[in-house]
Amino acid sequence: MEIANRENIKGKNILIRDANQRDIPAIMELIYLKAEFDGCPKSVEATPQKLEIDLFRETPLAFVLLAEVDGDTIGLATYHFIYSTFLAKSGIWLDDLYVKADYRSHRVGQALMLRLRQIAKEKGCGRIDWTVAVSNERGINFYERIGAKIMKKTKLCRLDGQIL
Repeated sequence: MEIANRENIKGKNILIRDANQRDIPAIMELIYLKAEFDGCPKSVEATPQKLEIDLFRETPLAFVLLAEVDGDTIGLATYHFIYSTFLAKSGIWLDDLYVKADYRSHRVGQALMLRLRQIAKEKGCGRIDWTVAVSNERGINFYERIGAKIMKKTKLCRLDGQIL
């Protein structure tokens, strides 16, 4: 079931909704913009075919929320479910949150995060986790404003590429 949230921001209707297969071109565009924002535009290996297989199979590996204004896709939040043994509950891992530059500071990110919080509550999740670049002061300030705790004593670890 697709649930959509509508916000009215600066006189424009912002729609937050679940992505579908027809949205793959817009999702790809936003992934490339996010990679460019993060300073790693050549790191994107996603393709429309991979996204279709992974996001829209019977049991999706991940999910995408889209933000739209007047029918134009302006942002996304990608996420998947995780499990906390400490809480003995599922949780959500927010993989990417991105809003096009012209729409930042218009509560679009806040609307995406609100919808993600609603999903977490509906699914009985114990928490939402994500990372933010230490150099992304604007992002850190945004996350703190919406109530996030910025963990200072943990570091992201990764195994990838040849090591796998």
